Amino acid sequence: MMKRSPSLSLSSYGVGWSANRRIAIIAITLTVLLALAAAVAFFTGRGNGSHSGASSPSAASSASPSEQAPKAGTGTGSVPKPPQVAEPVAFAKAAAQMLWSYDTRDTTRDQQLAGMNAWMTKESTYADWTSVTAQVPDPTLWSRMADNAQHASATVTEGHFPSAFKAALADDPSAITKAYIYVVTVNGKQQLTWKNDGGGAEERAVTLAVQCRPGHDCSLAAIAPSVTQ
Repeated sequence: MMKRSPSLSLSSYGVGWSANRRIAIIAITLTVLLALAAAVAFFTGRGNGSHSGASSPSAASSASPSEQAPKAGTGTGSVPKPPQVAEPVAFAKAAAQMLWSYDTRDTTRDQQLAGMNAWMTKESTYADWTSVTAQVPDPTLWSRMADNAQHASATVTEGHFPSAFKAALADDPSAITKAYIYVVTVNGKQQLTWKNDGGGAEERAVTLAVQCRPGHDCSLAAIAPSVTQ
């Protein structure tokens, strides 16, 4: 039987979010996103509430705001820099691969957070940093993963605009011009490895909010609590 090890997971992210969180974020979304009944929850990471993961505790559930913020001067370890890409799907695919990849052998938790923060939009109105930090295990669990030399790589199979998003955009093309935030669903696979020949693979899927203003490279705004089609 394959030995199990702690891992970053997205499959149960967003369970237990409060109604107040959802209302607070929905208030700042575009008209084009209000039509997305299945996707609108991805903007719901900006209040007080709990997050949970299928295989590991989330950072947001136990870490204080100061712990969630990347520390200055820590470097970014193995976390790649965001690509200079202006197309939403291409950027989302790169962001998903970044989120599903990590290496506790040469990257500290603070470095992981700093690297992920570099992908975020600098517009605080739309940046849901909590939804991103929720993907990183708390310091104790990260330490256990490092003891096991745990690391993960990822391959992305495809990315697309959900049908509801495309339909809403077709109904009102001008609505997106306020924040230029696009909804993109990405599918792929994550390969986990740890010492003593441990390892395994999991299918992954995530829906991202990506900001791509004209004349600027794209950036990450939020991670959805559930995947939309």
